[in-house]
Order: sequence, then structure tokens, then C-alpha cells
Amino acid sequence: MQSEVLLEPMIPMPRKGLKGQLDRFIGPGATPAELVLQLLPSVVAAIAAPLYALTLPIDWTPWQLGAIAILGFDLVGGVLTNATAAAKRWYHRPGQGWRQHMAFVSVHLFHIGLVALLFRGGDGLFFVGVSSYLLLAAGLILASPLYLQRPVALGLYGLILVCDLTLFTPTPGLEWFLPLFFLKLLISHLLKESPYRPDNSR
Repeated sequence: MQSEVLLEPMIPMPRKGLKGQLDRFIGPGATPAELVLQLLPSVVAAIAAPLYALTLPIDWTPWQLGAIAILGFDLVGGVLTNATAAAKRWYHRPGQGWRQHMAFVSVHLFHIGLVALLFRGGDGLFFVGVSSYLLLAAGLILASPLYLQRPVALGLYGLILVCDLTLFTPTPGLEWFLPLFFLKLLISHLLKESPYRPDNSR
């Protein structure tokens, strides 16, 4: 049985034009299989998330349902995209350090604010608590030695799952938000991994 071989990342250059913009978002050189794995579950999530919300006895506004669909698409897509070899090569290429990763994470404070505003009645405690934990956890992972980053990230992810069940009142219709949100950022994005070569994988 052929074993999987870890490679030093070889980083393709982004293409020109609109395709190049996509490359800078998902990582240049994504295989067709990676593209399918990113797109199809994201589309399913964008449909399933608002459909689930509509099963609840809540009078949703069109804005809320639209935001639920976008969040479902973004978080499912983000978890899968950031875990691909193409994204690992791109987001962990030389020159991508603490500042770049923290900037990527910080952009997602908007997601927390959106949930707090649209679905939790402007819950400032939720926004401050979740945002602070996100930035602190990301900083701790990045400050850890490379060989410890995975267990540190998994420990911090497990802790936020416990906090989600005990400290915060679940957000109706968005009970999946915090687990997927932190999975995307702490596990899929921040952890550096060597990409696998497609023709050497089992």
C-alpha cells in the first residue's frame, strides 16, 4: 500500500484577472476535487440553514434569512476551503506571519457583530465575550511553538464549545454558528500543515 507523502509546499502563482482574484481567496492551484468539496457543501448549507430556521416558531425577516444563508455558505465553505492543500500553501506561504493571520481572524469580528445585532437584539456581552476569546485564542495558537499549535488549537476549540453550551444562551436558528465559526478560524485556517501531493494520496 502506497503511503502518503508530505511535501514542501510548492506555491503556484495566482492567475490573472478574475480567476486570479479567486486564486487569492481559495489558494492558487486548487484541484477540481478541492473546488467541488468547497462549493457543493457550501451551497447546500446556504439552502439548509434558512430552511432549518423556518422550522422554528420565529417571525424571521428577509434580512435575517438572507444573513443566515450567507453565514451558512461562508462558514461551511470556510471550514472546507481553509483545510485544502491549496489554501494551506497560500495562507502559510513565506511572508505570512502573525500580523497576516491576525488580520484574517479580525475580519471575522464582523460575523460576531452581525449575529449579535440581527439575532440577539444587540447583545453586547455576546459580542465582547466571543470577540475577546477569538482574538486571545488566535494569539495563543500563533505564539505557540509549531509542534504544539495543533493541541493548543484543539484545546481552545474544545473550551469554546463548552462555553457555548454553558455561558451563552444559544442563538435560535443559529445554534451551529459558534462551532463552525471557531472550527473555520482556529483549526482550519490557523494550523500550518504540509500539503499532500494528489497523486500520492490513497
